[in-house]
Amino acid sequence: MSLQPPVFPAEPTRFALTKIAITRIAGQDRVKYLQGQVTCDVNALQPGQSTLGGHCDPKGKLWSNFRLLCLEESLLMLTTPSVLEHQLPELKKFAVFSKVEIATDERHATGIAGIGSDAWIADHFGLVQSGLVDGGMAVKIEQDRWLLVSDQQADTMPVGDESLWWGLEIKAGLPHMEAVHQGEFIPQMLNLQALDGICFTKGCYMGQETVARAKYRGANNRALFLLAGVASEPVVSGDTLEIRLGDNWRRSGMVLNAWQRDGQVWLTAVLPKDTETDALFRLKQDESASLTLQPLPYSLVD
Repeated sequence: MSLQPPVFPAEPTRFALTKIAITRIAGQDRVKYLQGQVTCDVNALQPGQSTLGGHCDPKGKLWSNFRLLCLEESLLMLTTPSVLEHQLPELKKFAVFSKVEIATDERHATGIAGIGSDAWIADHFGLVQSGLVDGGMAVKIEQDRWLLVSDQQADTMPVGDESLWWGLEIKAGLPHMEAVHQGEFIPQMLNLQALDGICFTKGCYMGQETVARAKYRGANNRALFLLAGVASEPVVSGDTLEIRLGDNWRRSGMVLNAWQRDGQVWLTAVLPKDTETDALFRLKQDESASLTLQPLPYSLVD
């Protein structure tokens, strides 16, 4: 069976993204406060710009990874909903000492993807790159794929199955942590350094010593990989992957995100960095599964 990856729709298509939680950081100290909490350079963002990033505990383990949007009067942090129970109290922990307000935001997150989506965005918003729109912001993820965070709805286009959007995120090698992963990974294990989600020159932030040590002392031996194959059972975040070693199988890593269709599965997983490109994997709960590594669409850097 040939592996069929998640495929872009043939026309601009709207995806209602229910698996995105939006947290608003407002107040005059919002940039300064968040700069001391997360891995990315918040100071460098101008309104209409976006970055990936991570929020760590003092030991450098992630509470969450996120996409950060810079609006005129606030910052919007986009995460999976499941991480909020433990992440939000940590994010708010020191806010009492600053002029900053952290709360749930009521805007909608909508994916727009499909051939011609760049032209559709240009026609409707006058944008060719990420920028502000009425009530929010449009973020260009890749060619013909955009994330719209706004109080508006793109009601005039066909509606797609949300799972395809997350499949396209997997194909792009973009990580989305769930609660099951909290406390498991440092930011480099999710390739945030290769996705411009870590600034190594910004100064101190929570967990910064561990993140810097991983870069400058080679203290990290794991990374995010893309795999594809077949599986007969449902695959979910946190499932265990096993690697074939001769006639035996050994635990190798953990599934981050998965997309399944017609018995095929594409997934991201955190594995040892020295994993051989021809390695064969299966799922611990599905011994009939067969998975192999696929090329990431970007280069891994330390």
